[in-house]
This record gives sequence, structure tokens and C-alpha cells, in this order.
Amino acid sequence: MTSAMEHRFVEVNGVRLHIAEQGRGPLVLLLHGFPECWYSWRHQFAPLAAAGYRVVAPDQRGYARSERPEDVGAYSLLHLTGDVIGLVHALGEERAVVVGHDWGAPVAWTTALLRPDVVRGVAGLSVPPVPRGGSRPLAKMREAHGAGFYQLYMQEPGVADAELAADPAKTFRSLLVGASGDSPASDPPRAWVVREGRTLRDTLVEVKELPGWLTEEDVDVFVREYAGHGDRAFTGALNWYRNIDRNWELLAPFQGRGIDVPALFVGGDRDTVRAFPGMDRLIASLDRTLPGLHRSLILPGCGHWTQQERPDEVNAALLDFLAHLPADG
Repeated sequence: MTSAMEHRFVEVNGVRLHIAEQGRGPLVLLLHGFPECWYSWRHQFAPLAAAGYRVVAPDQRGYARSERPEDVGAYSLLHLTGDVIGLVHALGEERAVVVGHDWGAPVAWTTALLRPDVVRGVAGLSVPPVPRGGSRPLAKMREAHGAGFYQLYMQEPGVADAELAADPAKTFRSLLVGASGDSPASDPPRAWVVREGRTLRDTLVEVKELPGWLTEEDVDVFVREYAGHGDRAFTGALNWYRNIDRNWELLAPFQGRGIDVPALFVGGDRDTVRAFPGMDRLIASLDRTLPGLHRSLILPGCGHWTQQERPDEVNAALLDFLAHLPADG
């Protein structure tokens, strides 16, 4: 009989993280993205635990119930990968498989890049590993998408924060449906751009009906997990975006270093990420970027919220990947 899910707090690198965990066996860490939390992995806990794995999904720093450092600089990729390593050790383990979706994917890829001694295998959903380029990412985004590109819009402290927090239920409904495979947008949905003279809040469309994979109860859980922080409910999460150029600077010593551990990629053919310049090319060449690539799977009709929209296919891919990993130790 599979153990029940448990919730608790763990202090990692001076930051108090909330975690959800279930099962016993080799450790599998599940890292959510923006604007999410542990609940994004609700469909993965029981199947992975039943297969003999210890499944742990933290609210990453700045999100939901976890602590939110005030310093914007405390959300760099080095801090976030440090949290992963610290969490592995705080859980009494030496090694783990790390799975990330959306922003969690760069954290997973970077942890595998920097600490292959700790990461037994790595899986990324939606976002493939993006090799460090030769110039600052924000300038390249401005050139490709214009000044209204959402990642640029989010740079100003307090602005997007207040807009997203004004109506969290609308924020979650709009983002989850709008970036999904059920979005009425183009195929795949276009990158999120705020037109001149408008706000990020203006781009949050009214959602009258939820798709089958998302219930009103699901939306309510996300809203509750973010409750109690007022107009700063999303500030910690947005601070991840405010470190994009800093991440590029900090990772300069690792330019050209590859990810050598066994790897899995799962994406959707209607994912907004595929609208980013060069992304399709990166996905098509993953066997060169990831020499230990086990499989690259593209799910037809799936949008950005991979493991929520298509849990059965994602679970099957994860279990197959885990079963093929070399025995630890």
C-alpha cells in the first residue's frame, strides 16, 4: 500500500522551504515553474510512489508557502540549484533524479550541469536546456519580441507584482488556460507580449469555461497556496525573472560545459515556449546537447502545462526513464 502524501518544512541554505512528499525508495525531486507550486505535480505523486520512488515536490524559494527572501539577488540560478543540492542532503540522501517544468526545468538542467555527482538523471518538461549565449539575454529578447515581451515587462519591481496579485483567481485561470493546448490562440500560442500603453493585467483574458484537465477546485488550491501575501503574492516568483541577465553572468565559467547525466525531455507541440526564436531547433538537436538523452517526446495537442494537461503520458515517460537509469551506488 502506497503511503499518504505528507507536508512539512525543511530549512535549506537559510531558507524555509515547504515540501510535499510521498513514497519510499530512490529520491525523485519535482520542481515546478511559474506561477505554480507543489500542486502542479498532483498527478505524479501516487504513480511514482507506487512504483517504488520517494517523491518530493518543494515550493521553490519565493513561491507559495516557502520563504521569500527580500533581496532580488537571492533568486539567481546558483541560489536555486543550491537549494536543490541542499534539499537532497536535508532529506538524508546523497543522490536524486531531478525533474523540472517551466522555470523548474532550467533549475534541473543547471543542477545536472554543475553537480553530476548528485544528479542521477535529469528530466525537463516544456523547456529544453538552452546553452549560454554570447550576449545578455534581455537584450536578445528585446530584439526578438520588442519591449513588451513579458519577461522584460516583469523586470520593474512592484509593477507586474501588483497586477497579478490584484485578482489571483483570474491570474491562475487566465495563465493556465491561455498557455495550454486548449488555448484559442495560434498553433502554438504566441509568446506573451504586452502592447504599448497596456498592462500585463490587460492581457489576462476572461476564461468562461475550464478545460477537462483543470477544475475549479484546482484553481482554488493554487489561490489558497498564494494567499496571505497581498500585492506581493507573486513577487518572489517574479524575482526569478529579474535575475536572467545575472544568471548569464554567473554561469560564464561553465560556458561550453555539457550535461552528461542520463536525460529526458517532454514537451507539447502547442507549447508557447516553441514560439521563442530558435527553440524548435534546440529541441530537434537535443541528442547533441544531451549525450545521455534517453528520449525526447513531443505530445500532440499539449500546451505548456505538460504534466497537468497530459499526466498519463508524462507519468509513463518518467517511469520508463527511471526504470532505465543505472542502479545507484
